[in-house]
Amino acid sequence: MSETPTPPFAAPTMTLPEALQRANAHWQAGQAAQAEQLCQRILASLPGQPDALHLLGLMAHAYGHADRAIQYLREACASPTAAPIYWSNLAEMCRQQGRLREGEEAARKAVALDPTLSGAWNNLGILLQEMGQYDESRICLEKVHAGDPQNPRVLNNLANTCLRQGDGETAERYWQEAIACDPEYPQPYSNLAKRLTDRGEYAQALEYGRQAITRDPHLTEAYINLAAAEQERGDTGAALRWLNALLSFAPSHAGGLATRAHLLLKQERLEEALSDAQKAVIQAPESADAHYALGLVQQALNQGEAALAAFEQAVDLPGTKAEDAAIAAAVLHMEQGRKAEADAAFLEIAERFPQSVSAWYNWADIHRFRPEDPQIARMEALLADPARLPKEQMRLHFALGKAWLDAGDPEKAFAHFAIGNRQKRETFQYDPEETSRWTRNICQTLTHERIQALWNQGYTQAEDQPGQPVFVVGMPRSGTTLVERILAAHSAVTGAGELSALQQVLATAHYPESLQTASAETLRALGKAYLEKTGKLNPKTRYLVDKMPANFFYAGLIPLILPQAKIIWVRRDPVDTGLSCYTKLFSGEQSFSYQLDEMGHFARNAQTLLEHWQQVIPASHFMVVDYEAIVEDFDTQVRRMLEFLGLDWEDTCADFHNTPGNVRTASVNQVREPLYRRAVGRWKPYAEYLQPLLQALEQNHAVDAD
Repeated sequence: MSETPTPPFAAPTMTLPEALQRANAHWQAGQAAQAEQLCQRILASLPGQPDALHLLGLMAHAYGHADRAIQYLREACASPTAAPIYWSNLAEMCRQQGRLREGEEAARKAVALDPTLSGAWNNLGILLQEMGQYDESRICLEKVHAGDPQNPRVLNNLANTCLRQGDGETAERYWQEAIACDPEYPQPYSNLAKRLTDRGEYAQALEYGRQAITRDPHLTEAYINLAAAEQERGDTGAALRWLNALLSFAPSHAGGLATRAHLLLKQERLEEALSDAQKAVIQAPESADAHYALGLVQQALNQGEAALAAFEQAVDLPGTKAEDAAIAAAVLHMEQGRKAEADAAFLEIAERFPQSVSAWYNWADIHRFRPEDPQIARMEALLADPARLPKEQMRLHFALGKAWLDAGDPEKAFAHFAIGNRQKRETFQYDPEETSRWTRNICQTLTHERIQALWNQGYTQAEDQPGQPVFVVGMPRSGTTLVERILAAHSAVTGAGELSALQQVLATAHYPESLQTASAETLRALGKAYLEKTGKLNPKTRYLVDKMPANFFYAGLIPLILPQAKIIWVRRDPVDTGLSCYTKLFSGEQSFSYQLDEMGHFARNAQTLLEHWQQVIPASHFMVVDYEAIVEDFDTQVRRMLEFLGLDWEDTCADFHNTPGNVRTASVNQVREPLYRRAVGRWKPYAEYLQPLLQALEQNHAVDAD
């Protein structure tokens, strides 16, 4: 029987092995066009030839055509003669695109075909790591490490799994071993940057991140870790620069897009954040990180149902975001007033992720603890773990402080609050005297005469234009959220929450010094810029409430740039306010609130500004409402505020706690209840723990024995 003729690939005498060898040689020599042409000629003669398909896949991957590369590898692996390494490479390509389930199947096929293929075990270990299956991941990677103990890549991957298992000490040792084996290998530097960020050692984290990029300028994860370090130390601008650098050479990188969406969200650049998150989902539809980022943006846009669906999708997808996404969904229930659903969700999370400090911390805020509550013991056990990161310790101290306060043991409660506040205070620089100097400067610059000279020169809106601003200001925890929710219950008012729009507009304005020489053109430009930012929230009602408490520093400027703006200052007993602040770990920076004497010092500056604004801002634009007065005579005080805004009474204002929409402040749970009086004079039973605050306020409060 005669043999089948050899197909003529490049010359009549060239065999299939020779054609493949020549194609590989072209590729190794950088002659991609010739290599591709030869592979296509092979496939024209032998459709489905796995070796040619595999090489085409490698070339497509090298040139950034991820979907095409995966398709080539799938076709190659469809052949019964496909080499195990082809399955292993398919697994890694799928992992890089967030297709973790397909990647896992391919990696398992590879090790089944060749149990000695260490690269396949390595790829399987990494995939299992990213899917949250840490124990099996460690088994796979230790198998590889046993056969190649000095391989820096294996050491790095094993370290990553150890970290996710909670074995941070071993992880750091493996990373350092990897660096010792190959000082030019970049990944361990990048991973150490992330670890150091988690420990709060930001300067060293940034140094390791830069070392990684020096060794590989295209190491995408290093840019993401550098951005995280910059964000944690409070420099969002620098964080964005790192991500922009990453996306400049990898514009479709789903992880970079999702991370940038997070940062844009923090800057309230919601349209840009939504665009990035949507692109991330398109690029990696099976990425839990991408769906989680999309959910966070939709949550900020008050698209509650869409956000919940995105979080649930992230929970169901393989990866390490299930915990964060489940917590985000529970918090969303809380923000929307579904307390029973939130409570049940947190309990379920605590059972599924018993080591989740974030879950316990958030759940403690809505749970009412009793003496001998078993949940307190569980949190105490978590805190006792010596491997607990400082940030996690801090959260647990605040959660336990709240728990013991509920349970009627203030001594234990304030012991936890003292430690948690001290730990937080150690993470940033704050100079109370600088606040006092700034306060004096504001008062000396924005005098009655200067305000009158600049009056009616700002940006004026049309009378029928929606979204006219109402600023609700005051000390944090003084009742600003309560006032916003009362007003937002009116049909003519939309509550926008705590907006950073004004601070962003004034970021380079050199306030207050620039007002000494400010022109009408400058004032109009500032007012217009603010309205452009808030206009993106698409308010349909006459008024839009911006309740960023710290805007009280700018109260004298607001009517100068926005002549139609109204300002409501919410005032509350400063000791009640101070107690409430001291028992909260704020999501944003409230630098003054983590040391009792500094809090009293800050409150005195706020009082100085309040008295000054009352003297220099016309009553048509500025009013003061007392929290205690709202509690004592609700209808009268609400009618005062509505009259100030030119609005009639609506019965819905009395039902404010049932107003739809998200509440995204530390007062989320309080304003979801009907008005209560128990917060008035709340500080008195705890006076002995608040002495630094009382002394700083220079008040001689008599403690009510009752």
